[in-house]
Amino acid sequence: MTASSRSAAAEPPGLETQRREVESLLRDCELRAGDSWYVVERRWYEQWKEFVETGDQNSSSFPGQIDNTELFEDLDSYHLKERLVENEDFVLVPAEAWHKLLAWYGMVDGQPALERKVVDLPSTLKVEVYPVEIFLCLHSNMDNAITAQFSRADRIHSIQRVMCRAFSVPQGSECRLWMKSSDSSCERLRNVHVSVLDACLSTGMTVIMEMRNADGTWPSSRPQIMRNSVEEQDSYRGQPGVCGLTNLGNTCFMNSALQCLSNTPPLTEYFLRSSYLEELNFTNPLGMKGEIAEAYADVIKQMWSGRHYSVVPRIFKTKVGHFASQFLGYQQHDSQELLSFLLDGLHEDLNRVKNKEYIELRDADGRPDQEVAEEAWRNHRRRNDSVIVDTFHGLFKSTLVCPECRKVSVTFDPFCYLSVPLPVSKDRVMEVFFVSLDPNAKPVQHRVVVPKAGKVSDLCAALSEMTSIPASQMVVADVFNHRFYKIYNADESLSCILDRDDIFVYELSVLGEEEQEEEVLLALYLRERSHYRDYGSGSNSYGTSLFGHPLLLNLPRRSCTREALYTLFLQRLARYVQPPDPSEEVEEEEEEEEEGEAAAAAAACKTQTNGISDGNVPSHDEEQEDGERAGPSHTDDSHGDGRPDGGAAAEPRPNLNHTQPSPERGEEAASSTSEGEAEPSSLCGANAVANAAANAAHSANSTNACGSASASASGSANADHGAPSPPERPPRPGEATEEEEEEQKEEAAACSPGSLEGAEQPAKRKTCRKKRKCLFTIQAVNSNGTTERGMGEGGSAVSFSSQPYVAIDWDPDMKKRFYNENEAEKYVKHGSMEVPQQQTTVQLQECIELFTTVETLEEENPWYCPVCKKHQLATKKLDLWSLPEVLIIHLKRFSYTKFSREKLDSIVDFPLRDLDFSGCLLRKNLTNGEPPSRYDLIAVSNHYGGLRDGHYTSYARNKDNGQWYYFDDSKVTYAREEQIVTNAAYLLFYHRQDKIRKPTLPAPSASPAPSAQPANDITSCSNDDAEPGAASCVTMETD
Repeated sequence: MTASSRSAAAEPPGLETQRREVESLLRDCELRAGDSWYVVERRWYEQWKEFVETGDQNSSSFPGQIDNTELFEDLDSYHLKERLVENEDFVLVPAEAWHKLLAWYGMVDGQPALERKVVDLPSTLKVEVYPVEIFLCLHSNMDNAITAQFSRADRIHSIQRVMCRAFSVPQGSECRLWMKSSDSSCERLRNVHVSVLDACLSTGMTVIMEMRNADGTWPSSRPQIMRNSVEEQDSYRGQPGVCGLTNLGNTCFMNSALQCLSNTPPLTEYFLRSSYLEELNFTNPLGMKGEIAEAYADVIKQMWSGRHYSVVPRIFKTKVGHFASQFLGYQQHDSQELLSFLLDGLHEDLNRVKNKEYIELRDADGRPDQEVAEEAWRNHRRRNDSVIVDTFHGLFKSTLVCPECRKVSVTFDPFCYLSVPLPVSKDRVMEVFFVSLDPNAKPVQHRVVVPKAGKVSDLCAALSEMTSIPASQMVVADVFNHRFYKIYNADESLSCILDRDDIFVYELSVLGEEEQEEEVLLALYLRERSHYRDYGSGSNSYGTSLFGHPLLLNLPRRSCTREALYTLFLQRLARYVQPPDPSEEVEEEEEEEEEGEAAAAAAACKTQTNGISDGNVPSHDEEQEDGERAGPSHTDDSHGDGRPDGGAAAEPRPNLNHTQPSPERGEEAASSTSEGEAEPSSLCGANAVANAAANAAHSANSTNACGSASASASGSANADHGAPSPPERPPRPGEATEEEEEEQKEEAAACSPGSLEGAEQPAKRKTCRKKRKCLFTIQAVNSNGTTERGMGEGGSAVSFSSQPYVAIDWDPDMKKRFYNENEAEKYVKHGSMEVPQQQTTVQLQECIELFTTVETLEEENPWYCPVCKKHQLATKKLDLWSLPEVLIIHLKRFSYTKFSREKLDSIVDFPLRDLDFSGCLLRKNLTNGEPPSRYDLIAVSNHYGGLRDGHYTSYARNKDNGQWYYFDDSKVTYAREEQIVTNAAYLLFYHRQDKIRKPTLPAPSASPAPSAQPANDITSCSNDDAEPGAASCVTMETD
């Protein structure tokens, strides 16, 4: 032992003392996770033990300085040799023993102390002799990697600090780390507070660091950003926060909510300062592992970088859909529902409370409100402590009163936003078209006021007051695509009629008492035949297309002959169908087939008129039930022969609920169909030949070209179908006598499209005859306006009760000559349409008062009374107790009840400044330390449209320059304060005045001309053609 070696260390105590102290530490020290132990070369340690056991300070066994040379592979890197064994190659001593030995003996110059951590491995504690050795590099230069060792007990944050020092990262830069394994897959190291062991980092892996770009993006996600130009990243420096959000497909609801939150100063500044990084809660089971907070932070930093015209929030949308499956895909949603989820998700991801304790809630039990409120708020903060609670949470008082025992239960509950109801009107304004019986009168558009919970009969009654037509003579129908989408019963609810539906109300004829029993409600469609047959369909058929407006007519069953219907239709269409001049009437020759076939065809037309069956005649009770709109006749003189028609058995108007429903409108094809309609043999009777073969055995004495047959033919058809003929009856006043009937028959034969010539020629004789050509033919159809296979074929009768639809088919040339399309489309507006609709306006204060009104709980949501020991429909009252720094007010525009669903379009007049809640707060006397209750508006989320579709936009005030902007997805425009209050306002954001910071930048100069767009694509707004409630330069688009 030399003097120099002894002088390198402090003067040690006696050898016995050394031995006793070190052995005591080795014996008593237990392994604890995170503690430090040190590796000592075994031969040096054994020599020290021998030295202290001799008790001789001058012994030759003096160990000298601590020397671990034998443990290293080389003395340059000081890497430990592989596969060293404890107690053979080295010993482990606790930190306290190591420091004593180091103080007593010193250490060979240049050698590092071999400190090792105790790690908590599954089911065991162990000193980590070989730490994790990983590669470190920057995302921008991944070829330049360095090697570093870290204990499995080290935090990821310590790796980040080492990398910042090693790569000279500027202080204050926002960084994030990625872990790359040998298979080239990368994974984010989100939680920098977890250990290397928990992060699953192992030797040979690479940790990559990336720094956030100046534009708020990350180098690894740059392709997600949409740029308006290649130079945007370098050249564009607009006003921070004035940035659009790209619509990814029905995501305007999300964009609107994000723009409002982005312009909420305390929340945005919290994220821009990166304060969230220290508060990310990765262990909260109610949270999203910090992913929602990080995704939201990325969007905010990009929007406030001033380097983007528009940002694509695709990653944020994906994260939202991942944690809230209702937002998966690209359906339209409610911006308030998205906002509610986002605020809750941000709160849980940033909750400073890592372990929530169980707190039992107590009822007031007569204690003062102040005491109960303070206790409730303390309990709330013990479990919920985040920037969301600091900014958006308030407290209201809930009072429940049992209706039976009068038990009063008082609790104080936190809220994040106020959902205030709007006063609901009990009336509804509807626009309908009234079609008069007068054929020369154009349809009249009326605006009527009806009860919201009313029935179709209420609509008829309201229209009756305007038209002086009895409501019993009206039938209401929804017309879509030239056909009836639905024909309504009088007792159906008006809630099934939407504002956008085209509603027509038809005046019906007044029939006599006897005719009421035979009343038929006939739906009439107009169709145009194509010029060419569709031979590809496998039959001789024409393609047809619907056109014009359909009609509804009621008439006696006896008037359902083809000739009578032809005359009636001509009369009803007289305004826009010009009958041919008798001197110019078209005549054509027809080669008559066998007389027997003609008679059978006539019989078929008579029994199958428009698909009307003589069988299945409803009972008298059914007639009474369905014939409620019957009355005296206006049009019963229009039928052909004036006699009781044996082929027209009495049939009431069909039950409209049992008519064949039309397909859904969204599935409605174009109004053109190609169908298997047989080409009519007579130019008027579409069914004649089709039924001729089946009825050939029944001969008739006469027929005309339009298909009216003699009584014998009718009787023959009745015998075939087994339907009794109605008895003969004396003529009523105004009805033709027998002599007059003969005259009318002759006139009808002369004027009708057919004649009786050649009716009594012998059978099997062919003859040529002349007849007048019909303007159109009549065809039985279904509710869609198409002829189904088998309809009117082979003698198969179709019951009129199930098929009350008829189409008149026009040849294109005849339609062009005699049908006036311009006149058919004309209508007039009633005076009620000229009266401007009174836009309902309510004050925001009224909505808040409704929020605090006493209400009775619904049956679906009763309260359990602790005194009565059962559920009760208690009365409930909410009162505001304390308000947050930023108050969100949700206007409940969407009303859902058991009977109806609607959107309330009332204008809510809300103040832009000085919204005073002092009158609404339950606490009237505020202490000196409590904030005032005056608020200024900072943002509005708007919804345009109805229940099923619509578009969301937003207004927001920039915190830096105080200017209002209008955000419509990726488009941003200047806005004026007078534009902000509209009937589209849905969510209101108010900031308490004592927290509002004055703008740090001057407001922008007067809006430039549209041609001179500023750098951030903000176009000017003028009053010309301004859309109500939106910047005039913005074109509203529905998603």
